[in-house]
Amino acid sequence: MTAVVENASDQDFARLADPYRRELYAHCYRMLGSVHDAEDLVQETYLRAWKGFDRFEGRSSLRTWLHRIATTACLTALERRRRRPLPTGLGGPSAPDGELADRPEVPWLEPVPDALVGADDPGAVVAARESVRLALVAALQYLPAKQRAVLILRDVLRFSAAEVADVLDTSVPAVNSLLQRARAHLAREAPTEEAVSEPPPGQGEILARYVEAFEAYDIPAITELFTADAVFEMPPYTTWVRGARDIGRLISTHCPASGPGDMVLLPTRANGQPAFAVYMRGGDGVHRAFGLQVLDPVPEGVAHTVMFFDTSLFPHFGLAPSL
Repeated sequence: MTAVVENASDQDFARLADPYRRELYAHCYRMLGSVHDAEDLVQETYLRAWKGFDRFEGRSSLRTWLHRIATTACLTALERRRRRPLPTGLGGPSAPDGELADRPEVPWLEPVPDALVGADDPGAVVAARESVRLALVAALQYLPAKQRAVLILRDVLRFSAAEVADVLDTSVPAVNSLLQRARAHLAREAPTEEAVSEPPPGQGEILARYVEAFEAYDIPAITELFTADAVFEMPPYTTWVRGARDIGRLISTHCPASGPGDMVLLPTRANGQPAFAVYMRGGDGVHRAFGLQVLDPVPEGVAHTVMFFDTSLFPHFGLAPSL
């Protein structure tokens, strides 16, 4: 490796480093909970790596070296940033017909497109999807930054304790201690959700009915799609509700749609889960970007929907601002 590096050109760097780009993007996203921040940190990582590539001596693997740069950049960024929560992490459920509580100053958790974090190896696709599920990324936000880094590097990326010690410039016993505390903290403080490695039976039918019900603005049909204890939350609003009946009341009370055709749902994928881009028809008849729904379907219906009203997310998903 040393001989390659000593004669390295920009083309050499790109050839050797580019295969890790999506893995590094996913790592930065798990650390920061933001597609915007992850994009910035990956660019910073590659700029730092390119500038220092001629000094890379190959004592560790290139993958470990790149993750060291990315993790250091993430830890520095987290010194200036607050935890990114979902509304369910800030308090209990609300009355479905009450006033919506808007908190635009909160740095909310953001969804990530599957296309930006998916694994190239088909055998690793399921693991890659599970490792960015919204519930897991939201749970990671409860951890102190260094514990978060150790947990991701050890339990998600499967680095050895020695490799993690190299990444964080610390000792193996310190890594093991941080990992133990991170696992305990996560189990004690964070919400839990079972990972889903395969789509539940009938998911295609559930999603088809979901689109049909929303586009028809059929509140009874929408209500029937959710499980009895389903959750519906909507950052940047802290308001969230639990239960199919309350979800139906929330939508009928606060959704600006008034009838069939006002909403159009386009399928996409986020965080290893089915998602829909929602477009709302305006007074001029044009459907414009309204929000992004990320779903957690189970055999009985939809167990959880997060409706992100941040339309700046649409370009990251390759979605147009209007139809």
